[in-house]
Amino acid sequence: MTTPTHASPLLVLLPGMDGTARLFDRFDAALRAQAAIDTLAIAYPAAPLDYAALEAFVRERLPQDRPFVVLAESFSGPLGAALRADPPPGMRALILCCSFVRNPRPMLAPLRHLLGLVPFGAMPGFALRHALLAPCATPQLQAELAAALAQVPPSVLRQRLRTVLESDASHSFARGSLPVLYLRARHDRLVPPANALQILRQAPGAQLADIAAPHMLLQAAPEAAAVAVAAFVNGLSAAQVSA
Repeated sequence: MTTPTHASPLLVLLPGMDGTARLFDRFDAALRAQAAIDTLAIAYPAAPLDYAALEAFVRERLPQDRPFVVLAESFSGPLGAALRADPPPGMRALILCCSFVRNPRPMLAPLRHLLGLVPFGAMPGFALRHALLAPCATPQLQAELAAALAQVPPSVLRQRLRTVLESDASHSFARGSLPVLYLRARHDRLVPPANALQILRQAPGAQLADIAAPHMLLQAAPEAAAVAVAAFVNGLSAAQVSA
């Protein structure tokens, strides 16, 4: 990650279900090449925490001395929603990347009690590649994903998936007023494309960027994501950025 400076806006990155923040390197490099936007990634503890506990953890680590924009990737959407509903000092906008503010697969909610039977530690690699990376599953991307997931105990992944299936931050998200950008992957096999429409309805004026990518958009299409994010962040009013 880049070292934040006070000369440029700061983008706070909240990771997907792995929670490690190890998978932002490609996007960070593309963003630095695209615009003078520094990043600060917040990694989550490798512990089975729910969204309320993770929100408290994130709030303690947000910048105190400069304006910033939050980018919530996938799993972190409900955290971004909570921050938008009650924004900390300095927060100027929210970006949701292939994300959601409530369970994106409500039909699976009744199965959350069976998650103890899911062998996360032995899940076949092809299943993860298909769900997260296809049709962009290069050997290097697969290796990066495997390395990140290897840092997280199966019990933590199980708890995070259960938390997703039980999540509904849509009402608090709708109460917020900060600008929103939604990055939607055209080949997302996890979060249905219609999920973005819900976000747009609940956040009047929200912007939508469609990118040809799988669910792991920032990793598979970092340059396209950087272009969309840079345009959004730099397009925020001078009053917002300097307030």
